[in-house]
Amino acid sequence: MNKKPVHNFHIPVMGLAYTIDSPIRVAQFGISSVVSIIDDEIVERMRDFYSKKFNFDYSAISIKSEDHRARRITAYLDMMDDIVTKKCKYFKEEITKNTESLKQFIGMLPSTSDFKKGLQNILDKKNDFAADIKKFIDENLFPGEIDVNIMTKVDKDNFVKDVQLPTIYNDAHASLRGFAKSKLSSSVVFSAGMNPRLYSYLEEFEHFFPNENGELKKKIIIKVSDFRSAMIQGNFLAKKGLWVSEYRIESGLNCGGHAFATDGLLMGPIMEEFKQKKSELQFSAYSLWSEALKQKGKTAPSEPLDIKISVQGGVGTSEEHEFLLSNYNADSVGWGSPFLLVPEATSLDQETRDLLVKGKEEDFYLSNISPLGVPFNTIKGTSNEIIKEKNIAKSKFGSSCPKKLLALSKEFDPKGTCTASKKYQDIKMDELENNRANLTDKQYEKSRKNITDKSCLCVGLVNSAYLEHGLPIKGEKQGVVICPGPNLSFFDRELSLSEMVRHIYGYENVLPDERRPNVFINELKLYVDHLKNEIADFSEEITKSQVKKWESFKANLLKGIAYYEDLFAHTNYFRSKVDRIFSELKSYRSKIDQIQIPQL
Repeated sequence: MNKKPVHNFHIPVMGLAYTIDSPIRVAQFGISSVVSIIDDEIVERMRDFYSKKFNFDYSAISIKSEDHRARRITAYLDMMDDIVTKKCKYFKEEITKNTESLKQFIGMLPSTSDFKKGLQNILDKKNDFAADIKKFIDENLFPGEIDVNIMTKVDKDNFVKDVQLPTIYNDAHASLRGFAKSKLSSSVVFSAGMNPRLYSYLEEFEHFFPNENGELKKKIIIKVSDFRSAMIQGNFLAKKGLWVSEYRIESGLNCGGHAFATDGLLMGPIMEEFKQKKSELQFSAYSLWSEALKQKGKTAPSEPLDIKISVQGGVGTSEEHEFLLSNYNADSVGWGSPFLLVPEATSLDQETRDLLVKGKEEDFYLSNISPLGVPFNTIKGTSNEIIKEKNIAKSKFGSSCPKKLLALSKEFDPKGTCTASKKYQDIKMDELENNRANLTDKQYEKSRKNITDKSCLCVGLVNSAYLEHGLPIKGEKQGVVICPGPNLSFFDRELSLSEMVRHIYGYENVLPDERRPNVFINELKLYVDHLKNEIADFSEEITKSQVKKWESFKANLLKGIAYYEDLFAHTNYFRSKVDRIFSELKSYRSKIDQIQIPQL
């Protein structure tokens, strides 16, 4: 059977819970989505919720039981697979019998789709097509992938009383085991950089290796920001007999959640390098992979397996979507933040969704609220921000830290402390007050803000799902943290799933006006602002390496602009906006030229 994807977009992971049940909502339409599996508490509570909804048996897995994190994740993923299988069966029956439903579904498929053309051809015959339609749908419509995401840095050591557990019980390790033991045939997406210890743990699970037919039951996707990173990580895994099936390129700054800025490398030039060097990436990995498989006594396929290249971050129009697919030969384009406005696709409370709908460009910003110390995209006015500011005004700092997923700082405790916790912030505030006499008012306020800015993401990023499903929220009131990319500011209303998908494919336009800059221009703006702000805010001693880094960043931005000038001069896309694009490129070139790099 040809398991060709129905769609050429996917819904990336968002937060800890915004896509926690997205496969249950959209997989029957052939839409792939990614679920975060690092928080076993919400996983367990969602399993309880959906077991009741679909009349499945539910037996709670206690936090006190051995290997509870992995077991909870396996149980949830297995249940999700059962629900998706059931919903897909019902959906196939519905569109086989109901011509109106079938037409609506056809209207959500890309115009380039052979599947769409096949369905339309059968419909156009106008005879008794029910049997033909049923056969064609059974052979060609498959549910979207239920992929899972593991943020590699979220791999805290765990303890029972004061005894540290073996590494395999670390958070990310246990999450990986939960996926590996599930019955899913799908992919794990690794994000936030390389974790050699976690990557090595993949070798423990047979399904990540090819079977006798050269097929993988479990696949590996790595989220990367440049080609060099892809080559290093792909070859590291290949030496262990592990194949990376997809490299998911994400804009460093024009994305939701944590923002990992590159050294001024922009999405266009990065995609161009992947396009030019994809075979190099594939064959470099293959030689290492086949040798490693032989050493493990496994059969190595005679040819490299496929490698997919996908891209995400800030895409907002069907023309941009189509351009990324056709110009860079991308296999799929990720549409994340816009789906936060689609209640049928993501788990979000109404108050926060309304906040996103009303948000203007100036409301979306790159914050310092993440305990990981990595810039974090969010929006002003969240319930979490309001509660936190009220507490700070009363000199109440930090969170009670009930989950400790981000308790990664070893500064005060070998077991780890979260920088958003009350424990950590109280110590830091005491230190600051003791040093008050040595600081200017400006230095004091900046230090104070650096401490108190941090928010409890473990709680804030899951509360929304509890609110939407009417589930009780335990512990202190912390509100909702939301992590949209800046691109969402150009969307201004709640959307149905059909509207969003039809917008992606260019059948209709849901953007309210022409304000929105091209995806490449918007990313360029974010990078120019980032460089300017980083230089302005830099307060440490300037070193030779720091100067070199800034100069490289600036040079890469200018190279990126030269690339775009050539690209937009020769492509047939974006013709109606090409004059505006060239004007914006010229303006940003001037702004970059004016940035003064501090010298030693």
